[in-house]
Amino acid sequence: MKNISFSSVTLTSGYLFDKQELNRKTTIQAVYDRFSDTGRIRAFDFAYVEGVSDPAQKPHIFWDSDVAKWMEGAAYILKKHPTPALEAKIDALVEKIRKHQCEDGYFNIYFTVIDPKGRFAGRANHELYCAGHLMEAAIAYADATGKREFLDCMEKYADYINKVFLVEKSAAFSTPGHQEIELALIKMYRFTGKKKYLDMAEYFIRARGRSVENDDYYNQSHLPVEEQTEAVGHSVRAMYLYTGMAMLAEETGDVALFRVCKTLWEDTVFRKMYVTGGLGSTNIGEAFTSAFDLPNDTAYAETCAGIGLMLFSQAMLAHENHARYADAIERVLYNGVLSGLSLDGTAFFYENPLEINRSEQFQTIHGNRRLPITQRVACFSCSCCPPNVNRLLPALGSYLYGVDGETLFVNQFVSSTLDADGMTCTQETTYPNGNTVHIRAAGAKKIAVRIPAWCESFTINREYTMSNGYAVIENDGEAIEVAFDMTPRTVFADPRVIRDANRLCVMRGPIVYCAEGIDNGENLHRFVLPVNMEAKTVFDETFGLYTLEIPCLKRIEFAENELYSSRPPKTEKTTIKLIPYHCFANRGESDMLVWLCGDYS
Repeated sequence: MKNISFSSVTLTSGYLFDKQELNRKTTIQAVYDRFSDTGRIRAFDFAYVEGVSDPAQKPHIFWDSDVAKWMEGAAYILKKHPTPALEAKIDALVEKIRKHQCEDGYFNIYFTVIDPKGRFAGRANHELYCAGHLMEAAIAYADATGKREFLDCMEKYADYINKVFLVEKSAAFSTPGHQEIELALIKMYRFTGKKKYLDMAEYFIRARGRSVENDDYYNQSHLPVEEQTEAVGHSVRAMYLYTGMAMLAEETGDVALFRVCKTLWEDTVFRKMYVTGGLGSTNIGEAFTSAFDLPNDTAYAETCAGIGLMLFSQAMLAHENHARYADAIERVLYNGVLSGLSLDGTAFFYENPLEINRSEQFQTIHGNRRLPITQRVACFSCSCCPPNVNRLLPALGSYLYGVDGETLFVNQFVSSTLDADGMTCTQETTYPNGNTVHIRAAGAKKIAVRIPAWCESFTINREYTMSNGYAVIENDGEAIEVAFDMTPRTVFADPRVIRDANRLCVMRGPIVYCAEGIDNGENLHRFVLPVNMEAKTVFDETFGLYTLEIPCLKRIEFAENELYSSRPPKTEKTTIKLIPYHCFANRGESDMLVWLCGDYS
């Protein structure tokens, strides 16, 4: 299906609308302020002098990309909400880029100032990664405002990259160590219509794994892309590469390349994804490990990797009208991505663990075991995730609808309006709190409504047929009402996920729940939940979502001076409170647990 741009979709109310507004009103400025404090914005002045300037303000090799993602997010906001002060901030950065761009087209705040002789000398130095994010920002800004100065600069840079890598082959490497430019160049092609950018993207994708420099699983260079069958290495790099591959397959009609993408997507989602949609199970290389290796307390599950899964799944929808791709987008958005943002919109998680035991933090302090931080922070030394959230939230409308011929696909459920390609649609819902969605469309002969994979029972007020997870309805212009059974349910992991053996987690609709010590006391592992649980739902104004109260058992500690016993622990009846997972760590330090002990008797 053809994905419909956010520019044709307007979110009107509801939970995701509130998150979008939080980003527009608070988060975008908060990230800019922190980037100003840390020297990222100032670095575009090209004024740093070694031995004279504050060393803390020294440009870093990936700072271009941090600011570029912020600019892209700000441009998406401007597309829907013209804001002179925000536009002025971007204009000031664009002027600095124009002023300091080299005559040959090269632009980089680190290498031009700090190491001018190191240009394209090191594959791991993020130059092409930074270039890609700058290109995406330039496209977004030209689309939002009609101003082309930024895009002109990036076209000039792209032409220089083409000369160095494809014509002269004078760089010290042939493909980027951190993928991103591949999908950016395809966007450049789509926006400008210039095929040379598509050719460049294809070169960087096809060249991977074909030379002696490319022998590394870490950046997916161990094999040519056509021969890859497993998601390996750095999870963000993998998602960006696979997204570019899927986009290339769409543009060129390469069926074989799409089959490779499908195999990689299935390996990612069916064998290496957390229940939250998080990707990357180790901090060593921020990477995938083996299939079904999904530790909870050391989970990396980087926010950027979650956003990458959304990008990859969206690109796959362009090839195959299958609801499973939209299911994956929903899972990771509501759980593994929104967890990266605090409720007040000013602090972030880079890693998103599924378990916190504060009693084990001693091991981290003394270097015996690395555990993720337990509270969000305003900025990181490697602060890629905050501006990635900045650019995702204003573009959420791009994930709601798709079109194939005369069929309109409803992929995500958010109160919204659509007006694109002769089709209009209005969607009204309080999802994911409410279970009912009302849809009315014109200009489409059929409406295909995704039936989420988590939903075991639903009703529709119209006749329908099922196709690849969609309920397909003949459209006569009358309102369609879809109601999903959102009774809280227990979820189990494949037995091969050994960390979750004899455990269960709880979901309501698309939302994964967790327990926090602040509600339930210390040692959350004491609680034992029945498989056939009954949960009371309670709306919580703080979270804007329902919390759950579940009758269960709690194990009682042994007597003093008795560490082990032949008698099983006694239990008492109690109630455990669960909150939406992505809302954890917003009320102070606390233990947290997603996978709880289950009573299978």
